[in-house]
Amino acid sequence: MRGGAAPPALLFAALGLALAFAPRSSWTPSLLALLAALVAFTFLPVPRVWLEGIFLGCWISVIATAGSVHLFRRLTPYAALTLSINAGVWASGVARLSGSRLDLIETLPCVLIFFPASWVMSRHGSIPVMVVASWVIAVAVLAGSLQLLPVTPGYLPDHLE
Repeated sequence: MRGGAAPPALLFAALGLALAFAPRSSWTPSLLALLAALVAFTFLPVPRVWLEGIFLGCWISVIATAGSVHLFRRLTPYAALTLSINAGVWASGVARLSGSRLDLIETLPCVLIFFPASWVMSRHGSIPVMVVASWVIAVAVLAGSLQLLPVTPGYLPDHLE
């Protein structure tokens, strides 16, 4: 989970699940805001010492974005726009420091989960989408908490490498 593709993929999936709860009229502006934030912040220089903080912020953002599914019955267009900009900022920071900018292009289709999620919500209600959002929250909590644990063999490189 320390690679450049996994955190943005989960963040984009969480955003897609949240957009399924937003009005259809806010989907296009939210996607455009996401792309604008990705383009704007991908080329911003970020100090390498911020790596741990950027990862932690990304995982917190995944939790907050997926948690919005549980907090609100419907997401307002302003909230959808704010979540999209937030996802663009954190995903570009992770890709800038730990991976390639091409990781963002590879993981960007994950946000399109709002199409099947909104279809499922119209047919079966919001419970299945909330279950998937809970899974995303659980993965983000586990990945984020690994950063706070002491170094254990196998997770971080040790002095022998």
